[in-house]
Amino acid sequence: MALAGTAALAMWWQIAAEVRADFEHWHAHEHFPERLSTPGFLRASRWRSANGGDGMFVLYELADHDVLRSPAYVSRLNAPTPWSTRLMPHHRNMVRTQCRVLDSGGGLTAASVLTVRFAPAVAREASLRLGLRKLCEQVPSRAGLTGLHLLRHEPPPLEATTEQGLRGHADAAADWVLIASGYDRDAVAALGAGELGEAALVALGAMPGAFVHGLFDLAYAALPSDVEDIAAALKAR
Repeated sequence: MALAGTAALAMWWQIAAEVRADFEHWHAHEHFPERLSTPGFLRASRWRSANGGDGMFVLYELADHDVLRSPAYVSRLNAPTPWSTRLMPHHRNMVRTQCRVLDSGGGLTAASVLTVRFAPAVAREASLRLGLRKLCEQVPSRAGLTGLHLLRHEPPPLEATTEQGLRGHADAAADWVLIASGYDRDAVAALGAGELGEAALVALGAMPGAFVHGLFDLAYAALPSDVEDIAAALKAR
């Protein structure tokens, strides 16, 4: 199965070790339920750095791109809870990318994912897209792997939100994003050294020197039905 929906919100940041436990409790038991109770949020997943560092990757799969500017979602961004208010300043080096799904093959939620942030070279977008579409068709059936997904940043026309202000800086954004998933971490990592490495992607049409690779292990994933009781209790407060 491909990514749920035709849009996504992809984010990367670091959380210091001293607030990590509080963050993970909040993120699983307040933030995910809050987001997944918003119309159009179809699935949420959080991934921890595979090297034991303080980085993480979070993906929200969305019904369509309009969800990113919907009144229900924007109102949440501008009315953070006390717990969110306490933790948002600890989100360091935030990269927050509102995306359309360009291509999606296979599943997402597996043991590990590789994320690749990059950009197309000038006048090479069409050839890059074609090459990556072929990979999205081929990769999911390989041993150790389960999916490959291509996203492109397209920010909605919104003013800076209260949550962004709490983080104390403007969020960065990726341009294009590849997400490869699999049940064998070594097989996922090998993609980053091979077909999703800089040399191979530049040959397809990516811009040289504009790559950020990250390998992550699954921490938690949820559907709206998984957290509906928690979400209902939060709304009743």
